[in-house]
Amino acid sequence: MLIAAAVAVIAGGTVVAVAASSGTGTPPPPTTLADAVHQALTAPQPDGVTADVTYTNNLFPSGALFGNTGSALISGASGRLWLTNDGRGRIELQSESGDVQIVWSPTEVTVFDMSSNTVYKLALPPSSDQSQTQTPPTLADVQDFLTKLAEYYDISGPTPTVVADQPAYAATLSPKEAGSLLDSVRIAWDAQQGVPLEAGVYATGSAAPALELAVNHISYGAVADADVDIVPPSDAKVVDLGTAATSPYSGSTSTPITGLAAVEAAADFSVVAPDSVAGRSLTQARLVGDRVVLVYGDNPGAIVVIEHKSDSTQTSGMLSALPKVDVNGATGHELSTELGTAITWENNGVGFVLVGSVPAATAESAAQDVK
Repeated sequence: MLIAAAVAVIAGGTVVAVAASSGTGTPPPPTTLADAVHQALTAPQPDGVTADVTYTNNLFPSGALFGNTGSALISGASGRLWLTNDGRGRIELQSESGDVQIVWSPTEVTVFDMSSNTVYKLALPPSSDQSQTQTPPTLADVQDFLTKLAEYYDISGPTPTVVADQPAYAATLSPKEAGSLLDSVRIAWDAQQGVPLEAGVYATGSAAPALELAVNHISYGAVADADVDIVPPSDAKVVDLGTAATSPYSGSTSTPITGLAAVEAAADFSVVAPDSVAGRSLTQARLVGDRVVLVYGDNPGAIVVIEHKSDSTQTSGMLSALPKVDVNGATGHELSTELGTAITWENNGVGFVLVGSVPAATAESAAQDVK
């Protein structure tokens, strides 16, 4: 659970980037990537983690998401991280404009931005109780996964190194195919504990990470509940971001609903699914809870269109502050970054979110094709 929580925070919510680090420790011996990953996944879990971290954000335009250029979420900051071995954790980022507290458990992530006195809440999908007793992957399982991953990414490493004075292995993944703004994903982990120490995303043409969360100092041992159970002020504004991922099942059936015809029949709104957008053909259609997910193209330059029955009560909020774009006569809002573009709009009672690791012009072209 501890490693899973660390990966979830680095890769999913607070995010990620890797910077090369050095330390006074001794690098581990050379080994294969499969062996290094297998060792990390099967290493005994520490009782907890306490670390000093540095978070760098070069991704979002100043004030684009939270309307506050002083927020540590936008400007980057240094701080502290605490992890327990039961899936809870907290990152505290310190800023002159006010700290940011990122707290998570197996069921929810909350982000309290003191600079705006706002709490952002995101519910997490339920996990199976069987996760505690699952058999660790074998070396063959890891090798099989890496072989499949290598179909889409060039993988280098593991490079023996030292991160936060710990012996560590580092690896880099770069897309094989052109067409996306992603240059590479770089990760490093403790060679003995298996705990992630650095993780990062780099954009094409940039030497600096788009996002970075790097451990500067780390210690292992039990973490007190008070370090991970932080309650925001009662007068803070609360923004509910919904659920990170809903069940891929519909109703009481246990069969995933996939394929365009089945998805169109099961959705409670008129699905808009052109054969192609921005020159990319429809490759996947899936009903995820009450949302339709359409994938156009293949990794890494795929474009994803998410559709749902529109709810006029949810059209305001931080997305309304984004630049406006015209989408077939409807007013959309666009977030353009060096790693990709997201556009959201509503039309004829349907809400749309289009995302892809593509330039703004390509995303806008794709949005015009969704009709």
